[in-house]
Amino acid sequence: MIPVAVREPGIPDGLIAIPVRTRLIAPGDDLTVLVGESVRGIARPGDVVAVAETAVAIAQSRFIPAEYIRPSRLALALSRRAGALATINQPESLQLVIDDVGAANVVRAAIAHVLAALRGKRGVFYEILGEAIAAIDGYTGTLPPYERAIVLGPAEPDRVASELAAALGVHVAIIDANDLHRAKTLGASPQLDRGAVERALLGNPHGNGDEQTPLVVLTWRGDGPSPLAAP
Repeated sequence: MIPVAVREPGIPDGLIAIPVRTRLIAPGDDLTVLVGESVRGIARPGDVVAVAETAVAIAQSRFIPAEYIRPSRLALALSRRAGALATINQPESLQLVIDDVGAANVVRAAIAHVLAALRGKRGVFYEILGEAIAAIDGYTGTLPPYERAIVLGPAEPDRVASELAAALGVHVAIIDANDLHRAKTLGASPQLDRGAVERALLGNPHGNGDEQTPLVVLTWRGDGPSPLAAP
């Protein structure tokens, strides 16, 4: 598959996002080899290779089959009343959040969410438990054979990004992005402006379906220094 450059609205002229297809990533994969082979001839020094956090986590074997999790009554009750966010409308995923922060904290967040909703404010449950929820990807939309796997956040994303950058001679960011116009830099090699990388990926050129493009090369073809460089 030939990579296709993407120009997202709102990012600076001259900054191009190139989604890169890879083979299916498996537990234990050497990301240095896989990423290096995938971006060879595409990425050049000064470019940023954005790696989807799910790809890093799977290579690190940080996922759990949903069948291995027994949701509690609390997880079942709350997930039935959740919105579209996959992590909390799946009882297995929500159970991992409960295991992480404790049932009492989840109940308090749920009560605060209901009270805030009565005042017209949305998303309070996520605001309170955001980091715990962000560290877990629900299984909806994940490619086979991981379609029933709950993927945890990658371990030591800053270290992974820095090691990849040193080995490949490019900048590297570990990114959590979705089709809700959200992107978060979980890890980055030195000399990157994390906020600028997030803004460049708000359109989620990685894709959320079966594109199998967990890598995106951000290349600067404009005048002056790259807007992705740290000030």
